[in-house]
Amino acid sequence: MKKLSRILYITLAAVLLASVTGCNSKTQNKSKAPSIAVFVPGILDNSPTYQELVEGVTKAVDAFNATASEKAEVFVMEAGTNQAEWAPKITTLCATRKYDVIISSNPSLPALIDPITAQFPNQKFIVLDADGTGNKNVAAVAYGKAEQSFLTGYMAGLMSKNHHVALIAAQEYPVMNNVILPNFEKGAKAAYADTSCDFRVVGNWYDAAKGLEITNELVSKGADVFLPICGGAGQGVINAAKDTGTYITWFDSNGFAFAPGTIIASSVAMQVKLSEKVTAEWLNGKTAWGTSETLGLKEGYIEFIEDAPEYIDAVPADIRAKMHEKIESLR
Repeated sequence: MKKLSRILYITLAAVLLASVTGCNSKTQNKSKAPSIAVFVPGILDNSPTYQELVEGVTKAVDAFNATASEKAEVFVMEAGTNQAEWAPKITTLCATRKYDVIISSNPSLPALIDPITAQFPNQKFIVLDADGTGNKNVAAVAYGKAEQSFLTGYMAGLMSKNHHVALIAAQEYPVMNNVILPNFEKGAKAAYADTSCDFRVVGNWYDAAKGLEITNELVSKGADVFLPICGGAGQGVINAAKDTGTYITWFDSNGFAFAPGTIIASSVAMQVKLSEKVTAEWLNGKTAWGTSETLGLKEGYIEFIEDAPEYIDAVPADIRAKMHEKIESLR
């Protein structure tokens, strides 16, 4: 009887050990599976920049999973257009401790992320369209905004009959104040030296009524070509421009379809291409943390669309020729 009890004890112990080992094995295997959160500082609907961010991450993950034994997982969070909520929502993502890396795209994010990484020192971030701050938990990749905004301003200056252009921004931030605005104005003056450039701030990324109000005010002062960088508020700029017969130059994505004939140019940041690149690098352990990189025309991450029918129809041939010459000189 004692021998039987001992055998039963050994058997039960072996079963228990196998069960525990199996559970641990599953936990370890699960922990090896790469986990990515895509933080959308806005909404995906009618936001090409953020749609392309998700598309690029997804393409890289699908390519990785095609051969990986441990499949990478992606979670997408839409944080909404209220910037005051972004930092708390990033903090919530970090607090779950589920995601190896958080990938996002917005020039204002590095400043929001810095204090959060002090609270969560193991959390990694990759931020596109932003300059880094030297934070060892963050890899930042900026587009060549100086080239992009110069070309956009040059087009605005060439097309302005009143020699009066304007940039309407959602908010002020370092890249806007130090790179985009001055180079937009520089480009406009390169086209015509006496061009004047106004700058207005909506105050948020969604107020289309405010965007319309600002545009109409600027039209009354003589502005006739606009660059809106204001998210959903840009719809108000479009509506005002259509009503007043003025023009818009579009930034970061192909915007011709929004208002053919009114939107006369699109300078594109290759968001799908770049988000796919940085995600693939992370999945393969090649991310350079604590660094900041800028990629522009030469590297193929900024493009000015020259072959769109809407561009060809709206812009006279002589102006298109000048634009092409300027693009190639910068490239």
